[in-house]
Amino acid sequence: MDQTFDLLPQQFQINPSLPIYEQFVAAIRVRVVSGIIPPGVRLPSVRELASARGVNPTTAARTYQELERMGLIVTYRGQGTFVTQEEDIIMEARKEIIRDAVSQLQEVARSLGLTAEQMLQLAEEEQG
Repeated sequence: MDQTFDLLPQQFQINPSLPIYEQFVAAIRVRVVSGIIPPGVRLPSVRELASARGVNPTTAARTYQELERMGLIVTYRGQGTFVTQEEDIIMEARKEIIRDAVSQLQEVARSLGLTAEQMLQLAEEEQG
């Protein structure tokens, strides 16, 4: 079972105002917690990632270091780098993404003089 999964979406666009490795970390993190990249999957090497995305190997290495610090990936010397199989770590990362999204929604709502609930209600009304 040696399926390959794209670490980053094909249409991934780099934002020049943010460090590339941070953008890679955020995108890969979402793909892991959403199950697009399943637990236990072997990831490409740092060199493969750098080559596939046209970035410096240091950028790819820093991406993996940050994901490893978060516990989302693990590296086994001589075997490669894999998505963690620890569901509680993945679930905690999912909760963190949700908390960040809710916080952003609340911030936008406040800036518009609304509550998050009012914004959600307006969105529901727009969808019909």
